[in-house]
Amino acid sequence: MDKLVVRGGNPLAGTVRISGAKNAALPAMAAALLTEETVILENLPQVRDIVTERNLLTAMGAEVELGYGRAQHRTRISCRNLVKAEASYELVKTMRASTLVLGPLLARGGHARVSLPGGCAIGARPIDLHISGLEKLGAQISQEHGYIEARAERLKGAAIVFERITVTGTEDLLMAATLAEGETVLENCACEPEVVDLAALLSKMGARIEGAGTRTIRVHGVDKLSGARHRIIPDRVEAGTFVIAGALTGGDLTVANCAPQHLGALLSKLGDCGVQLTTGTDSVRVVGDGRLKSVDMVTEEYPGFPTDMQAQYMALATQAEGTCLITENIFENRYLHALELVRMGANIKIDGRRAVVRGQTPRRCRAGQRPARIGFAGSGGLGRGRRDYHRSRLSHRSRLRKDRRKAAIGWSPNPSYWIADTAANSGRGCDTMSSSWSAGGTLTAPEFLANCC
Repeated sequence: MDKLVVRGGNPLAGTVRISGAKNAALPAMAAALLTEETVILENLPQVRDIVTERNLLTAMGAEVELGYGRAQHRTRISCRNLVKAEASYELVKTMRASTLVLGPLLARGGHARVSLPGGCAIGARPIDLHISGLEKLGAQISQEHGYIEARAERLKGAAIVFERITVTGTEDLLMAATLAEGETVLENCACEPEVVDLAALLSKMGARIEGAGTRTIRVHGVDKLSGARHRIIPDRVEAGTFVIAGALTGGDLTVANCAPQHLGALLSKLGDCGVQLTTGTDSVRVVGDGRLKSVDMVTEEYPGFPTDMQAQYMALATQAEGTCLITENIFENRYLHALELVRMGANIKIDGRRAVVRGQTPRRCRAGQRPARIGFAGSGGLGRGRRDYHRSRLSHRSRLRKDRRKAAIGWSPNPSYWIADTAANSGRGCDTMSSSWSAGGTLTAPEFLANCC
């Protein structure tokens, strides 16, 4: 997409349903490599990374059937006849989660060849902990021409202590340990809901896992895993983004089909900011009355405040009363969005991992902001009037779809080739989407907040 036009100033009201978590769906798809039987996954989000993962698995010989129509959020994966235990650079460079196939391929077939991932705009995320962990399980690993090549007759259980908390490292070694001989003890593990969801799937497949969701996970290896049917958990980042969007726009929004228990740190912090929240078993209602106060925030590993919600929280802080200090402890380069906020009138000072945000800044619209991928800032919608985002990378790594649900709650984007009704509450605003937008038009959570508020 070349340009996204946003007309802000509309409160979000109504009910929006949250899709499945991409960060839970991707390791679940990789887990299908551990068995010859069919794995059925439900509640998959319709985002580009799911298609990339499918392409990765099919390149190895797997049969991956993505559903259509009412079954569009379901996929059937059969890895009975794998012909190639390799993840090429062409696929890994577009999605870092592709490296999650390393452990499953090695555990089941004794061999894996996976490209090293490329760089990342939000900081270095090496896979050294994956490699050292697999070596402790008995794998022989070499690196040549940008590829990791791992071999093992059969992995053997071991005690592994992660030097630092790693979500994908925990998931990769958890999958590998399920088919290892003996017991594997993983220490200093990630406790994220996505890790727990993966463990739930593996248990359905016959794995023997104890302690998922704690810092210590014990895995008793088995000889073989079977197929299973599993429903992916809701996306907590997508849910959190909608909650903040509702608060920022002064709306009355119900975020349904979510897991409030996964949003504890975020909801607690928003409550401290004065946001009116009502939680149910699978929903959160947010009522924004415009009276927000600044509260300091520090990103931490789960169950702390998620780094993926830091940018959205910063947008909220620009409109709150007072000054707040935001500390980013997870990634070293995750303040790119702050530059765009400043261009729009925000008062933000960056000092290393800390950002000082002075709130209640003017809601000023400026055309020509770019790119939308980092220029999120409650921005695209805090001000009234029109804003143009150029060179928008809206279809690459994505969480949120442009579909009827956004029109139904009052979101009014207007891509240069999409004629959207600004009175979108009628629910007809998305009927004029072009086929190209429907197939690839997606938005990351920070981008969505940038454009909806």
